[in-house]
Amino acid sequence: MSFRCLAVGLAFWALPLVTALPVPSAPFRSGAEVTTEQWQPFDLVFSAPTGAGHPFDVEFSAAFTGPAGEKLIIPGFFDGPGRTVLRFAPPRAGRWTFTTASAVPGLNQLSGAIRATAAGPGRHGPLGIDPKNPRQFAHADGTPSFPIAFEADWLFALDAENPAGIPKTVSLVRHIAANGFNQVVMNVYAYDVTWPRDHQLDPAHDYGRPRIFPFGGDNTNPDFSTLNVAFFQHLDRVIAHLDQRGLIAHLMIYVWNKQVSWPAARSAEDNRYFDYIVKRYQAFPNMLWDVSKEATGYGRNDMPYIAERAARLRALDAGRRLVTVHDYGYCSRYPDTVDFISIQTWASELWHVMMDVRAKHPTKPILNIEHGGYERGPIHVFTGSYLDPEVCLERAYQIVFAGAFPTHYWQDTSWNVVIHDPSVLPEADRPRLHYYRHLATLAARYGFTGLEPEPRRSNNGFCLSNQRDLFVYLVPRETSAFVVRPPKEAKGTLHATWFDPFSGASRMETPRPIGSDLFFTPPAPGRMAVLIVRLAPGP
Repeated sequence: MSFRCLAVGLAFWALPLVTALPVPSAPFRSGAEVTTEQWQPFDLVFSAPTGAGHPFDVEFSAAFTGPAGEKLIIPGFFDGPGRTVLRFAPPRAGRWTFTTASAVPGLNQLSGAIRATAAGPGRHGPLGIDPKNPRQFAHADGTPSFPIAFEADWLFALDAENPAGIPKTVSLVRHIAANGFNQVVMNVYAYDVTWPRDHQLDPAHDYGRPRIFPFGGDNTNPDFSTLNVAFFQHLDRVIAHLDQRGLIAHLMIYVWNKQVSWPAARSAEDNRYFDYIVKRYQAFPNMLWDVSKEATGYGRNDMPYIAERAARLRALDAGRRLVTVHDYGYCSRYPDTVDFISIQTWASELWHVMMDVRAKHPTKPILNIEHGGYERGPIHVFTGSYLDPEVCLERAYQIVFAGAFPTHYWQDTSWNVVIHDPSVLPEADRPRLHYYRHLATLAARYGFTGLEPEPRRSNNGFCLSNQRDLFVYLVPRETSAFVVRPPKEAKGTLHATWFDPFSGASRMETPRPIGSDLFFTPPAPGRMAVLIVRLAPGP
């Protein structure tokens, strides 16, 4: 074994190897057929030596042919001594045959088959853009998706030193999934924050400066010449668990402001890391790529570098997962390189800002990935412009009523401080995550994916409408009287229902003839409300 290969081998023991891998697997046997499920990642493990070169740089792939003649080239990846993996998630039920290609004789021209059964209940496939409406998302089976994202940058770290399981991850993800969130914004890796720590911070909740590291060595003494397979085996567990809970993993490959030691941009070591992420995680149907958090900030890299990364990713990603960049300056300048626009803005007039962004990008969905609202918790982490949970919620609603999608931050899960089970806190200290469950319920009940912002349908507030007979209004908390303005040609009866975004409760108003007094008094003065108006035809 060469010195380089020895260094690579030693890196695997920086963390305990995961004993129970989360992706179903089988050893490769020539000509054999294995069975999995549509959209379920499956690992075929090849035991042939990778040769004398750097094992992470070995070119290895397989050409798959599907039941309808589809052709896919799936890259494989090195997973430790004696383990080269071909990870495949069949995009269609039926029989898929494959033949491998590699410069390593023991990995070249091997053939076999994978038979995919139909996807199980609740499995909708990868997230994509709705072919009927480019402003909206839909899954591969056509099911609409209304993203409500949750930031959890250090999710990778919660159980990274526990090879037996991921109980803390399971706990936090349970709270996220139970409260209407369907997308988790997370880093592959982050090291530490730059702001001071709260003096009340219990070290048990501080995941900053983790001992784990995706490269050899550690963050303070990195060895960029190799990658730490054990780190990625653990990340597999996290991504797979999110998939099992029906949550999209919005994976930010880089982050510049969390004190991470990165190899030089465009270096062989940088490319190796980036390519390995894409090879290893493209099969997961819940994967969504984000090149970098705040991609062009902090003087780390320029826009051409990010554009090159996006192009590199697409060239390698056979799964064609969605791509974005956590940087509106980049997205607005290079919109053709991303599938949807991500924007970070703390603007007070948030609805107007989001409407302007929407107007500038009429053929792409818009995700507000950070609106300056960081809901307070018992441990203070970072002071944003908006800490009150009701204010954070109102900003999320303004984003939604501008035809875009929100992301929520809670101080004690979104960065290095993680309270993985908020239910153990006193009631007053718990995050108001249930507010977002009510938002998800409202969006599903009234089909928000089919509604568009429609100004001028009221004297104030904001409106989403199908432009026929359904009008959903966001009534700001300062409103004392609200006037509904149906289309002039409308005739018949107006049916109105108040929805409380804080409790999820509904209250129906007495039906009124269209054209009569259409003044409404909000049910709880001083609190935001939602008014749902349906028009029933009449003479």
